[in-house]
Amino acid sequence: MPNSHTGSVANKLSTGRVAAAYLQPLLELANERSLNLRMLATMAGMAEEALSRLQESIAAADYISLLDAGAELSKDPHFGLHVGERVKLGTYNVYGMILMSCKDFEQAFQQTMRYEGLAHDLGRSALVIDNAMTEYQWHSHFPQASRHLAESVFAGIRVFGNWFAGTTLPDAPVYFRHAAPDDLSEHHRLFGMEVHFDATLNCARFPTALLSWPVPNADVSMYPILQHHAEKLLKQKQQAQQDGGIVAQVRAAISNTLAQDQARLPLIAQELLLSQRTLQRKLSEAGISFQQILDQTRKDMAIDYLQQTGFSLADIAFLLGYQEQSAFNHAFKEWTGVSPGAYREKHQRRK
Repeated sequence: MPNSHTGSVANKLSTGRVAAAYLQPLLELANERSLNLRMLATMAGMAEEALSRLQESIAAADYISLLDAGAELSKDPHFGLHVGERVKLGTYNVYGMILMSCKDFEQAFQQTMRYEGLAHDLGRSALVIDNAMTEYQWHSHFPQASRHLAESVFAGIRVFGNWFAGTTLPDAPVYFRHAAPDDLSEHHRLFGMEVHFDATLNCARFPTALLSWPVPNADVSMYPILQHHAEKLLKQKQQAQQDGGIVAQVRAAISNTLAQDQARLPLIAQELLLSQRTLQRKLSEAGISFQQILDQTRKDMAIDYLQQTGFSLADIAFLLGYQEQSAFNHAFKEWTGVSPGAYREKHQRRK
């Protein structure tokens, strides 16, 4: 009888993605080093134009190959560390905005564990609190990857953590599963002197008191709205991973790109690594059109948002990819026969 956990991991390895936003620090470093993006893509086993015409996401396996190709092409033995140094708020995609609405570090860690999959499928975080000390763990989905993957993740956390806290965080012991490289000067510069290798886990340890540190300038009022939006995206992604059907994949891709006004047939086809003709043929075989999926996705999301009091009509119009609230109002009335405001008022009266 097959092991269900093994099957789920295998599925992540074959279908895992990395959002384009999470790829940006690597591309920024490549540009700083004047690396040829076509050559970089080719060395990573990708199409020559893959990095010039970037999709909404790339395969997680391709991202790992890009780290190794970047290290080789730039002759930088610490390429992963230097990628991590260039992490910014936008790198973490939707859940990065959620972090900025958290009241303290503990809530930020909790949201990371819940939503980091919206940025990448490279691994997952865990937090183990033991009285005075806490251990942050990162469990890679690609344990055979080179050290550049884990080092980029921890360097990114370190650099982003300083920015997030509004001050330089105290040094904390860091542990990596891989063997120590010959030169540790960059590791010590980033993490301090306590960097350990050949460990059983990729982790960092710090005083539990740090979890209560407040997040400077946090807009906690935005948390319910952003968290609800992230839950929708997470559910869509999980559905698409469980159901490999083309309709579920298109619906998930549309949900992820609506707020950026990118939910168009050519861009969705590119995201799914299909030609427009092939995507249209597959949808036709499924008995549905792209426009029908787009309308149904918008309708379902709109109804859900209208039932939440934290979303204004302007907020909903933006999240559904409408440039004008009036366009959203018109579309919703076509779908349901009533205006968004009337629908919300009727729903609230039922409570």
